[in-house]
Formats: sequence, C-alpha cells, structure tokens
Amino acid sequence: MPRPTLLGWIRRIREQREQRSHTNRFVLQALEEDKREGQRIATVARTVALTVVALLLPFLNPAIEVLYYEAFVLGFIVIGWAQLRIAKVGRSGAELALIFLELALLTFICVVPSPFIEEGVPTAFSYRFNVFIYFFLILAISTLAYSWRTIFSMGTWVAALWLVAVVGVAVFGRENPALHEAAVSAFSAYPDMVVALDPNNPQISQRIQELVVFMLVAGILALRGWRSNELLMKQAYIAAERANLSRYFSPNMVDVLASDDHDVGAVRTQDVAVLFIDIVGFTELSERSTPHQVMDLLRRYLSLVEGVIFEYGGTLDKYLGDGVMATFGTPEPRPTDAANALEAAREIIRRMDGFNRDGAARGDPEIRVSIGLHYGPVILGDVGPARRLEFAVLGDTVNVASRLESASRDLDCRIVASSDIVENARRGGLQDGQPLLAGFKLAPSVSLRGRRAPVDVWTF
Repeated sequence: MPRPTLLGWIRRIREQREQRSHTNRFVLQALEEDKREGQRIATVARTVALTVVALLLPFLNPAIEVLYYEAFVLGFIVIGWAQLRIAKVGRSGAELALIFLELALLTFICVVPSPFIEEGVPTAFSYRFNVFIYFFLILAISTLAYSWRTIFSMGTWVAALWLVAVVGVAVFGRENPALHEAAVSAFSAYPDMVVALDPNNPQISQRIQELVVFMLVAGILALRGWRSNELLMKQAYIAAERANLSRYFSPNMVDVLASDDHDVGAVRTQDVAVLFIDIVGFTELSERSTPHQVMDLLRRYLSLVEGVIFEYGGTLDKYLGDGVMATFGTPEPRPTDAANALEAAREIIRRMDGFNRDGAARGDPEIRVSIGLHYGPVILGDVGPARRLEFAVLGDTVNVASRLESASRDLDCRIVASSDIVENARRGGLQDGQPLLAGFKLAPSVSLRGRRAPVDVWTF
C-alpha cells in the first residue's frame, strides 16, 4: 500500500472541497455567475487591448513585415472569443488547450523571425524587440476570468515554453558571424559592450530574469486570486445559510440571525407562543380527491399559512402533514410574541375564507382549519445525532397548544387560545378593546389529556 504524501493529502482535501462546492447550489451558482461575468469582461478587455496593440505596431515597425504580427494579433482576438464560447466552471480540457495555444503562439513570435525580415538577421536578434512584455498583458487579462490554479499554471507553462525557446535559439538558432566580428572590431577594448551588442547573443541571463520575474508575478496574482476565491466561497456559503434560515424564520429574523454571533442551536429555556394549525377532515378530503389535487391544495394552503406566520414575525417549526407548528419568540423572545401569535391566527382564518372563495370558483373543496394557541416555557435547541441535528422546540407548552387545536372540534370553534397567551398579549401592550380580540370570547375551562388541572380558554 503506497504511503500517503503531503501533495496527495492536499489534493484529496482540494477534491473533497470541490465536491462539496459543486453539491451546494448556491456555491455552484456563485461560481457560474462569477465565471461567466469574468469571461465576458476578459474577452472585451482582451479585444480592446489587442486592438490598441494592432494600432501601435505600425508606429513601432513601419514596414511590410508588420502584417505578419498583425495576423497573430487577430488570431489572439479570435482565440479569446473562442474561450468565451467554451468557458465553464471546473476543469475544461478545451479551454486549457486554447490557453496553452496562445502562450505557445506568443513564444513562437518571440523567437521565430518574420519571414518578411531581411536575410542574415540572427535568430537571437528577435529578443531585442522585447516581445516578452506581452506575456504580462495576457496574464493580467486572464486574472479576470480564470481561477488561481489556472493563473499559476500559466506561469509554469510560460516558464517551460520560454526555457525551451531559449535553449532552441542557443542551439539551433541562425547566427551571422560577420555581425559578431563587426561588434568585436568596434568595441575590442570593451568586452562587455561586445556581449551586450552582439546580435548573435541570446543574452541568457536576461531571458532567465524574464522567466523568474514572470513566475513571481504569476504566483502573486494566483495568491490574490485564491484570496478572492475564498471570499466568493464564503459569501456563497453565507447565502446558503441564509436560505436555510429563510425556510423557518421570517425575513427580518433572518437578517438578525445572519448578523449575530450567538449560537442559535444552544439548548436553553424561554417563554414562547406556540401555534398549531390543522385541516379538519383532511382524511375524508383526500379520499374524495386525486393525489395531484391533494398536493396542489396542500401547497397553496401551506404557502398561505407560511406567509402569515412570517408576516407576524413567527418561526415555522415544522410541517405535520396537513398541519403546521409555528412559534413566536424563537430564537429571540420579544414582548409582542403572544400578541403576534393571536393576530396571526386571526389573519390565517380571514385569508382562509378568501382562499375558499377562490377555490369554490375553481371547483375545489372547502378547507376548514382549526388553530390552537398557548404561551409558556419551552426547551429549545439542536437535537438529534451529530449528522442530523435539528432545531427543536419541546415541552408542555407545545403539548398544550397541540391539544387545544384538537379541542376546537368539541368546542365547535376555529381558534382555541389559552388564557395564558391572552394575558401575555395584554401585558405586551394589547388591550381588550383593540381589534385583535374581536370575535374571541371566554369559554368554559377544558380538560386536556395528560393535565390534571383544566385550562382556561378563549374561543373564536
């Protein structure tokens, strides 16, 4: 069995992270949007930059051989637009092949003289035109579209191509001994000048300097790209967390939780208002309808209930088939939690009346809902095994609210609210004369399974 290596360990961590990233739709969406936008900007920037270069070349070299280089500039523009067409998130062999092609073409231009240039010019003389600076232009534009790994790879590719080109020119390049002798004759007393001015000299030290500096710049830009990628991933994960929170909490509560540092899942005890809602006679309704009709009806009904709960600052704790459990006061309690729960219950009833009117016009069966409300202490926090933690609200208050909802059938009413929640609503600033209690009336106490003392209730 082969021993694990540091590079192998790093590679496995990178592959695992990439796999997690591509299974998170928010991360994948962020990467795709960043890639598309970056590639568009890079293509436009490349086209503009190369157009400027094409206009500049005739001033630098006002001769017929400039057409040779203009053709290559046009080729680089075409390659850029081809990269835009095949760009995608993740590894793309075709995209990497085009990147390598343009680097190889630029290396070719640097070391292979134009066929229009006069004969007798040494191959090494091509270095005197300083074409290498255009590698930096391609590298800079590439940072707008490619990942830090691709940028770093470009640095190594250019280094390899440049090294091969330098060796090729030194070994196989055309020389002109007459030019060397002329340089020696003119500067015989200055050997360093002969080395600097000899057109046959590829100036290896200068070429190595170009190679090293380019790799350093590519490494620095790759590091900057890595930091930007980390920031993008962090923001994408934050968006995913906010989306998960928005499944249970109202939008304003999501903003509070996202900007707070406390642990929402920590186990604790606090007073909250609990609301249970259920469809009366759902089993019979299901038997009279097709599965498609039942699911469509449930989706619209649950969407209505969820909207009201969030509108009044509640938390959607869980779906219970055709029922819903919601809390007001989680994760953070407020003085108006009891009042908000009562008002949400009344608003659900009001909107369900409109829901049924609209449904009757389409031939849908009427839905009658019952609601139970209670206020008191609960235990809340994350429960379950480490791999399947779930935020839960537990305690006697939850049981009472659930049984009050069931009691609505015997009391022949739509809402059953305990006196505890009404009293807490009053303490939160609610008065009997306000519209919230309109339609409610104090009913005889009810006995609930599992409780010795009867519960004082209000009915609607």
